[in-house]
Amino acid sequence: MDSVKQNILLVYENMTAVERSIADFFINNNEVINFSSKNISKLLYISEATLSRFAKKCNYKGYREFIFAYEKELQEDLYERNISVLTKKVKNTYTRLLEEGFHILDEEKVKRVSDMMNVHPRVIVCGMGSSGYTAQEFQLRFMRLGMNIQAVTDSQMIQMSMAVTDENCMVIAISLSGKTKAILDAVRMAKAKGSYVVMITSDQEIELQNDCDEIIYVATAKNLDGGTMISPQFPILVLVDVFYTYYFENDAKNKIMKYHDTLSALRGYDT
Repeated sequence: MDSVKQNILLVYENMTAVERSIADFFINNNEVINFSSKNISKLLYISEATLSRFAKKCNYKGYREFIFAYEKELQEDLYERNISVLTKKVKNTYTRLLEEGFHILDEEKVKRVSDMMNVHPRVIVCGMGSSGYTAQEFQLRFMRLGMNIQAVTDSQMIQMSMAVTDENCMVIAISLSGKTKAILDAVRMAKAKGSYVVMITSDQEIELQNDCDEIIYVATAKNLDGGTMISPQFPILVLVDVFYTYYFENDAKNKIMKYHDTLSALRGYDT
């Protein structure tokens, strides 16, 4: 959507001298003031009718619509300018990761994995470090929908859990770097046991093509896995939300019932 100032500039050459003086005021203004037609007409020594004609020339129905859009845009600009450099750097990183994440998202893979979640009676999610926190969130979200799911985040527990997997088990392995040895070993062991194996990583060159049924890639920023600027779990948590949406839509009525059952159980425990 074009900004108000862009709309003004598009017709600037076709304006009268008076209209250009109004345009210059709104283009150069950086303050929130009383923008009523009465006040602005006094400030610029023009009539309210002239303001109305100016607004219509900028492709608005009238001055009221013009100033509504202008004030909204001005408030947003002022807000952006007031954000500190460091805060804006974090905000921009999150924004870029979110956009990149959805750009590389393979929805066909997500749908296939979500469908397989409904097929397998048991799901194990494994991850270590920050990926382990994501595995725990994975468990919490899907357990509330009645899924038999377990998050494993300790290296020894991961190996023991993989040793007892079989074709009825689905294993979701999470490693942002794609280089965590315990996770790579777990993937190979689970596949050898006949489990349906999904790998979530940002490593586009991970050497597990023959050991996974699906590899789903997430976005990453430089040094993200070290958590030096923003939460390294962020791109994976976004993916979890996408999985959740697809999984929920499959037999939504039944899953709503299970969700309410788990919610009721939690409320009963609290009381």
